[in-house]
Amino acid sequence: MSVKEILVVDDEPKILEVVSSYLESKGFKVFTAETGGEALDIFAKNRISLVVLDLMLPDISGEEICTRLRKESRVPVIMLTAKTQENDLLNGLQSGADDYITKPFSLKELHARIEAILRRSAEDLAPLLAKLTWNEGDLIIDFDRNVVKKGGEEVSLTPIEWRIISALVKYPKKVFTRDELIDIAFDAGFDGYDRVIDTHIKNLRQKIEDDTKNTIYILTVRGRGYKFGGERQ
Repeated sequence: MSVKEILVVDDEPKILEVVSSYLESKGFKVFTAETGGEALDIFAKNRISLVVLDLMLPDISGEEICTRLRKESRVPVIMLTAKTQENDLLNGLQSGADDYITKPFSLKELHARIEAILRRSAEDLAPLLAKLTWNEGDLIIDFDRNVVKKGGEEVSLTPIEWRIISALVKYPKKVFTRDELIDIAFDAGFDGYDRVIDTHIKNLRQKIEDDTKNTIYILTVRGRGYKFGGERQ
């Protein structure tokens, strides 16, 4: 089972240190950011399962960050704030936050809120849009129907190919290692060679690329893994 990745955003280093240390002791992988810009960059490059987000940041407000995240993801967001006015809390929730907790707070309570929200969330987060299109309709992925179309024609994918392309599409700026793709595509008991992913990538490319030697969708990042490309509409 993959480790859940939590992003904690706060401009107080002591809070970041205490919260990250506690959540890591509970088995999470924790990323921290002191600014909104840093948080958005970390989110774009990693498979974040949940965001703990302070409302008051030095560059971009927590509400604005949440609004930006909601344009591309349903990732759960817990607002972390010293504000106690009802309007401030409502604004945070209206921008897309799933829950809030006010400072000072109990680490046990924060952990309980995180666990509760993750239990309610889908195991594999879907994009905000159920149907995604690239390059003027050349490639279409419909997550409601689990259908992929290339050049207007439906493409038949194996379950493993579907899991791989779904992960790449849902986190288009992230470079996935072979191990990460194995974790996504196979059962927990998989005990094989990591290069098996290369075979599935090759098969996927044959189905969705015009030129498998000059790919535009499934890109190789030399020495690191694979990421998704293409111009999305």
